[in-house]
This record gives sequence, structure tokens and C-alpha cells, in this order.
Amino acid sequence: MIKPFAALAALAVLFTASAASAQMLKTADTPKGKTFVDDKGMTLYTFDKDAGGKSMCNGPCAENWPPLFAADSAKPTADMTIVVRDDGKKMWAYKGKPLYTFKKDTAPGQINGDGFLNGAWHLATP
Repeated sequence: MIKPFAALAALAVLFTASAASAQMLKTADTPKGKTFVDDKGMTLYTFDKDAGGKSMCNGPCAENWPPLFAADSAKPTADMTIVVRDDGKKMWAYKGKPLYTFKKDTAPGQINGDGFLNGAWHLATP
């Protein structure tokens, strides 16, 4: 009896991890069209300086643009990939572009970061 239970528990864990990855990117309507949001409804952004699947937003930058962190157990699925940051933490990326929220977005639906820093920050769109 223990073995079937262990197998079911393992399947539940795999399903939960996959579901969390798949549900990570939800969309919301904004004045500039559809954009990706995190599980709290906060707008997600990409940064032009990120290249080659690497985050260039570290230190003070990451304080203003918090990365969309991934759990150590997270698994990439389809267009969702995982980037390892300079500090060793993992973050989510969409089609290789790391994803961030913006500190000055204080409520779901705000898009205060779009075009920030001479246009280097953009809404993450489907």
C-alpha cells in the first residue's frame, strides 16, 4: 500500500510544479494592450540590457525592478525558462527574456515602468 501512495504523491508534486510554471504567466488588459502579470496581478517587464538568457539587473537595479523569482524546484515549460542570476538565485524568463516587476507599480494593472530608463524597460507581452 505504501508504494501506490508514494507514486501518487510524486505525481501530485510533478503536477503541482508543472501547473505552477504554466500558471506563472497570466495576462491582463492595460491601456497599452495585453501584458503578462504575476500571480498577484502585478505587471511584468523585460529589460533591453538583458541578453543571452542573462539578467543584467542586479544590486540597486533589482531593488527597483524585483526579479520574478523561481523556486529551486521549478521546471521550465514551453516558453517559460529559468535564468540563474549573478547571486545564484533563479528567476523566470519568457522566451529567454528575464521577467521583473516594478517597485513603483503599487497596484495590479499599473504600468509605470513601461518606457522607463530611456525606453530600456518594456511591458512583457504575449
